[in-house]
Formats: sequence, structure tokens, C-alpha cells
Amino acid sequence: MSEKLTPETDLTKPVTPVSRQGKTSSRVIEHFVAPLEETPLAAIDNVDETAAPLSLWADAWRNLRRQPLFIISALLIVLVLVVAFVPHLFASVDPTSCTLNDSSEGARAGHPFGFTLQGCDVYSRMIYGTRASLLVGVLTTLGVLVVGGTMGALAGYYGGWIDTVLARLADIFFALPLILGAIVMMQLPAFRDNRSVWTVVITLVIFGWPQIARITRGAVIENRNADFVTASKALGLSRFNALVRHVIPNSLAPIIVVASISLGTFIVAEATLSFLGIGLPDTVMSWGNDIAAAQPQVRNNPGVLLWPAAALSVTVLSFIMLGDALRDALDPKARKR
Repeated sequence: MSEKLTPETDLTKPVTPVSRQGKTSSRVIEHFVAPLEETPLAAIDNVDETAAPLSLWADAWRNLRRQPLFIISALLIVLVLVVAFVPHLFASVDPTSCTLNDSSEGARAGHPFGFTLQGCDVYSRMIYGTRASLLVGVLTTLGVLVVGGTMGALAGYYGGWIDTVLARLADIFFALPLILGAIVMMQLPAFRDNRSVWTVVITLVIFGWPQIARITRGAVIENRNADFVTASKALGLSRFNALVRHVIPNSLAPIIVVASISLGTFIVAEATLSFLGIGLPDTVMSWGNDIAAAQPQVRNNPGVLLWPAAALSVTVLSFIMLGDALRDALDPKARKR
């Protein structure tokens, strides 16, 4: 028999078991009791149960503020936006003022990046080219959200033949690569003869909406049978109003993540089309046009190509980093991993 435990027994001391014959056993069983301050009970007791629970967006913002990845990407994106809206604050030289006497000249006072083959200031063109490249990315993302988000929400919420038709239509466009489809579309007379920001945006929207549609459809299917949707219908709300007021707002998290990453993809797509000579016209300053115009100088003056390419890379990387930070903040499962 072992020793009997009484309220006065000190559990921190070893217990010496006694055998049935009354002899003391040589085996010592040690019992350890952890101090209360080292247990999770102390942290649980410190939780304020009277505080209102945080919403998904409030909880996401609290986590985003602690992520260096989000802070760095947000600062870079804010800088790009400021440069796009007020480029004259960063460049005092007129980017259209080109002098052949300065052709392929190197850096000097007031011209830190040198000159192009036509004698244009590289730094000024890089600053002023931000607006067109960013404008194409933002407008394309908004168009893709409207077209793809609408089709994905209708397909996921109503199902049936609507889901079948829209899903097969999305599969057709999803099978076409974005750049390849845009190249073919931009060769049509209506687009080739009227090249502008809007033609590039329309082309990219036509071939870029299926991804958003699929993400939206999956998110809507996940939320359409939730308890709050059933309760809203029981209170007399129509199916369409329940979709607009409850299902779509609660399905925005994955859509926003994909949209932020896709924005960088569309900026690269515009630069690729402009580099191939079928995107924005030469009269529009953009990073893609500057990279294309710098090809003859790659060996003798590589900086002419390097600087707009670096601006393009930093901008795209910023949006990708922002998308990763948003995914970690809006996806509780990702945070646990």
C-alpha cells in the first residue's frame, strides 16, 4: 500500500510506497506540481471578458500592424501612388524635352540617371511613366473585380444552370494564357488602330476575370448556407438582397488578397505588351515603352533599361508582398501555421 494523501500532504515531496508486507519499497515516486504562474490559467484569468469581440477586419488590422512585411509594402505602395499623382514633386525636368546633343550621355548634375538615345532624361521619364503603368493596373483590377466578381457570385449563390454556364465560360477563358490572349486581341483592327490605356485595360479584363470568378464562386459557396444567411431569409429578405447584404461582404477576404496580387500581374502584362510594341502607344510614357526603347543601348548604356525595369520590379514586388501580408491576416488557418 502507498501512503494516504491528506489535505496536509506536501505533494512536492517524494512519496514512499509501502508494500503489503509492511516493508518499505526502494522505488521512489516523485510528484511535481507546476507553479500557478507558469500555467496557462494565469493568461486566461487576464482576459477581459467584458470587452466586445473583434470583427474579422478589426482583428486583421491588429495583426497587419505587427507585420514588417505589410509596413514595408504599404510604404512602398504609398510612395508609388504619390509619384503617380504628383510626379512634378519628384522630377523638375520636362520628360518630353529631349536634345540630341545629350544622346546617350551619362549622369550629371540634375540628371542622375543619364539620357536616352533621343536625349531624354531617364529619371524624369521613369517618374512620369509611373502614372500610365499604375493606371492600367488599377483600372484592370477594378474591371476584373466587377466582371469576375459578379459572375462568380451569381454562379456560386444560385447554382444550377447558371453555375454550369458561367463555369464553362470561365473554363474557356481560363484555358487561354493572359499574355497570349492579349497579344491576339491587340492585333485586331479595332484595338490596333486605337491603342490607348482603355484598349489595354479592356483586353486585360477580357482575359483576366476567370481567376477572380473562381475565387469568388468558392467563397460564396462557403457562405451561402451560413446561419446568418438563413436567418436573413427567415426575416423576409429576398435571395438577391441576402447575396448583396450578407454573402458578398463576408466573402471579400480571399477576393481582396487575390486582387492585390493580380494588380502587380496586370502591371507586368502592360509592360510586356508595350515592350512588344502592341500595348500603349509611343506617345504615352510608361515603363514598358521605356524598356522597349532602351534595347539598342543595353550594351553601351545599360542604365537606361535598368532604371525603369527596377521601378517596375519594386512596384510589382510591393503588391505581391501586400497580398501575402493580407492573406496571413485574413486567413486564420494561415496564422496558425
